[in-house]
Amino acid sequence: MMRSVLIQTDIQREWIQKLEAQREEFQSYAQSNDEQSRFPYENIQWLVDSGYTQLTLPKAYGGAGATIEDMVVLQTVLGSIDGATALSIGWHVGLVGELFEHQLWDQEVLDEFAAAVKEGALINRAVSEAETGSPTRGGRPSTRADRDGDSYILNGVKTFTSMSRGLTHVIVAAYVPEKEKVGFFYIPKETEGLEVADNWNVIGMRATESHDLILNDVKVHEKYLVELKGEGPKFQNGWLLHIPSTYLGIAQAARDYAIDFSLTHSPNSIEGTISDLPVVQQNLGKMETKLLTARHMLWSTAHAYQHLGENDHIAAETSASKVIVMNEGLEVVDLAMRIVGAKSLEMDRPLQRYYRDMRAGLHNPPMEDMTYTNIALGVLEERRQS
Repeated sequence: MMRSVLIQTDIQREWIQKLEAQREEFQSYAQSNDEQSRFPYENIQWLVDSGYTQLTLPKAYGGAGATIEDMVVLQTVLGSIDGATALSIGWHVGLVGELFEHQLWDQEVLDEFAAAVKEGALINRAVSEAETGSPTRGGRPSTRADRDGDSYILNGVKTFTSMSRGLTHVIVAAYVPEKEKVGFFYIPKETEGLEVADNWNVIGMRATESHDLILNDVKVHEKYLVELKGEGPKFQNGWLLHIPSTYLGIAQAARDYAIDFSLTHSPNSIEGTISDLPVVQQNLGKMETKLLTARHMLWSTAHAYQHLGENDHIAAETSASKVIVMNEGLEVVDLAMRIVGAKSLEMDRPLQRYYRDMRAGLHNPPMEDMTYTNIALGVLEERRQS
């Protein structure tokens, strides 16, 4: 069982117990899924069947009404079990929470989507493109949505579509010439002309199967143009904390593996186990300190977001949480591998997968350089106004 989880609510208590009961089964697929770059179908189906995908759906729509704090804790636990499963499902639960908290869409489409979630739908945004890089950097998508009567015709290619094999719906970002804006279209994945490429070949988070999404004359009714970039009220999106939560879980798993290894590994050159060696104890202490730093930053940010006042701002803390979790987590995995030694490189041990999966997190939003720049701009503006 993952250590150092602060249980605060009945939802957390219930779901930690459920997830821990699945730990051994989920992990039994992890190595082969990674080696084969295979989506964790069995894990995801269990999460759908057991109601995990409805956690962040509000109670008014028949969901569990889980908070951001609940999501952060549970995604951390799931990340410690299997990172690819956690990151994949995290995009869904975070997006569901975001859409309903901020009521981003027309009520008719929200109601339709809520019913789909109740029936097992899985959703993610498809926004990245090879030409523009990360969408958070502001590049205009090459994917186009051209008016055709009461519909739009979409053409383009989206990259890094996590959970592409398991999705039932996707939100596609496309440039809408008639509006001279970037729009977001809610599309069932089985829509004619929408195709998942078979080109995911990376070293980390291999089992997410984040293939390209190809759109060839995909026809979408105008009512499913659900958002226009730059329109509507601005809001702070704490639901992206599902990302650092997953990577905190991976770092926690590396720490647990290293501790267990140190308590059992006893080379004949020493008395007892390597846990008695000062250098190992120093590294264990460093790992724990880094995890404490990351954990408390993440959890305190989630708590603050959950209790935001009308004039409170938490964008800096939300972005910084991801950067801190990643940097501390990467060092935790590195220290774990130093403790285990050359055996950490063996392919049948999970540490090498934790290392590769953690590296992938550097390229999930928000990006570190943009985080530092935005935080700097914020404090400079605050100082100017003081």
